[in-house]
Amino acid sequence: MRSALSSRAVTVGLIAVTVLTTALTIWLTLGLLAQHETDRRRQDILSAARQSALNFTSLDHRHYARDSANVLAGATGDFKKQFAAQTKQLTQLVARNKSVSEGQVLEAGIVRSDADSARVLVVADSKVTNTAVPQGEARTYRLQLDLVHRDGRWLTSDVEFVG
Repeated sequence: MRSALSSRAVTVGLIAVTVLTTALTIWLTLGLLAQHETDRRRQDILSAARQSALNFTSLDHRHYARDSANVLAGATGDFKKQFAAQTKQLTQLVARNKSVSEGQVLEAGIVRSDADSARVLVVADSKVTNTAVPQGEARTYRLQLDLVHRDGRWLTSDVEFVG
């Protein structure tokens, strides 16, 4: 009788341990998946912001149509409308001055983000040459980019020069 109770207690104990271990494993796995998703979303946001800043600071009079199309491809909303509205005037200005700007993103960090929007601060440098400065001039930009998530992509909806 005693061994039957003892055997039953061991069985119940093993079942309890198995259930707890399974629940803990599921809980930890779900936590890891959520963390992975958060990390992937952060990387997607930073990648889009870096690319947008690079496109915005890298323009060349010899292929300005392509360069401005790259800016517009990563843009949306008011920023896209404003940039598109200025493209004809900018094309003429860049061609007349033979402007070349070679951008480089130095750092980017997320200020805030949620599932559908993000604000990112970007520090970028560029070397700008044109008819007024043929030897080139270094410029540093501190940009605040607002991004929105549309159709599976992060797009820039606003750009502000800060600091």
